[in-house]
Amino acid sequence: EKSSVRVLAPEHIRGHHDAAIGNFGVPDYGGTLTGVVLYPAKKATGCAEFPAKFKSKSGRPVVLLLDRGECYFALKSWNAQQAGAAAVLIADTVDEQLLTMDTPEASPDTRYLDKLNIPSALVNRAFGESLKRMAEKADAEGEVVVKLDWRESMPHPDERVEYELWTNSNDECGPRCDEQAAFVKSFRGHAQILERGGYARFTPHYITWYCPEAFRLTRQCQSQCINHGRYCAPDPEEDFGEGYEGKQVVVENLRQLCVHRVANESGRPWAWWDFAMDYKLRCSMKEKKYSKACAEEVVASLGLPLEKVLACMGDPDADADNAVLSKEQEDQIGRGSRGDVTILPTLVINDVQYRGKLERTAVLKAVCAGFKEGTEPQVCLSHDMETNECLHRNGGCWRDEATNVTACRDTYRGRVCECPVVNGVRYDGDGYTHCKAVGPGRCALNHGGCWSETKGERTFSACSDTALSGCRCPAGFQGDGHKCEGKSSLHRFLAETDTRHDRERVLTEPSFRPGRVQG
Repeated sequence: EKSSVRVLAPEHIRGHHDAAIGNFGVPDYGGTLTGVVLYPAKKATGCAEFPAKFKSKSGRPVVLLLDRGECYFALKSWNAQQAGAAAVLIADTVDEQLLTMDTPEASPDTRYLDKLNIPSALVNRAFGESLKRMAEKADAEGEVVVKLDWRESMPHPDERVEYELWTNSNDECGPRCDEQAAFVKSFRGHAQILERGGYARFTPHYITWYCPEAFRLTRQCQSQCINHGRYCAPDPEEDFGEGYEGKQVVVENLRQLCVHRVANESGRPWAWWDFAMDYKLRCSMKEKKYSKACAEEVVASLGLPLEKVLACMGDPDADADNAVLSKEQEDQIGRGSRGDVTILPTLVINDVQYRGKLERTAVLKAVCAGFKEGTEPQVCLSHDMETNECLHRNGGCWRDEATNVTACRDTYRGRVCECPVVNGVRYDGDGYTHCKAVGPGRCALNHGGCWSETKGERTFSACSDTALSGCRCPAGFQGDGHKCEGKSSLHRFLAETDTRHDRERVLTEPSFRPGRVQG
């Protein structure tokens, strides 16, 4: 899957280029990042820790450019993140089509993968070489500024997002299985909110393969396959002589597919998330509870009709095709721009494969990027999705220092400067340089930004709740509403008189003569 890299400076190399999103870290789906390209003079492969933090002269975020080779892609990005980079571009060393940088399958220490939070992308050799040359001349010709853009990386054709997770009921496949289980547990709440509100449609999928007919009587196929070799899964322990068999995994995968189908027919498609989580907790393979009986107890506890689930599953021992599993094998084949699904876990959103770690907030951000802007549900605008840009200089937006009312709002697409609504009072303006309280109740918030003054126990204000906008000096004062002064000594005296009784006494005394009152 591709993102866009747009060179903004220097002027003579401006232009757009493709980059292949890495399958680790957190791509900023729906957002952009503008930063300065730095190319390290030493350790340019990024395979060793950098001795110091990288900083740009302008203070902009650093996009670290590294060479391909010598170590895992993900390790390069981790070392870059530790050195202060906001994103990583890795330059290919050969002329070839862009490819996806994946996480290491086996490594003595990959614990850093859970902590890797910056986006990474591979760029082709020619573009990478051009960036290197310009970065090396930055002192003479100015910083190399690029804009990384993920806004079109996730299609958003309509107001509903369709996404699918290719997963497994097996919990004995090591870190990959643990990752899937943790994701189902943490994402369940978001998924169910999206589904209940009609904002998204989720479909679980399970990978199977078939055993060639010539091998169907072998121990491998009989242990790992159902329906006479048509649908197979790997042996959990990779040992045919002990533990659970692959065919038990296929049957449970089939059951979970049917749970989703029956739940969908019952108007509760979100119940799959409850079943998947409850099954992993109650029927764990690691605890030797992975069984048909345990699974059926979970189905019953969720109030799903067991007879319909069993009818959907059919007979695993029959020498015949299973409609549900045959459909799964068809869906594994790539279509359009999406390739074949061959590894677990795989998440596909709006028919585009998700890149990045399978983590709650990162996936929610990607799903939310699949909505047309302005149609996102509230879950996409929650605190989980905040970018925290408003914490730095108020995001460059307007703010009233007196009341701390701000136009800056963090969203998953980045901060926006929009005049707010505070306690029912609406503000109008451009959100960047000014916002003004308008409408009923505006005077309760710092007098609507108008002039005010307190004398004794009496407060005078140029804000009036009877006027929906604007500032007007009160009776006895003159000015533009943002600054007011008493019209005369008499008006100042009356304005400063605390009670109506005192004012009436002054005006009715026989000695009262205009011009003789002393302020």
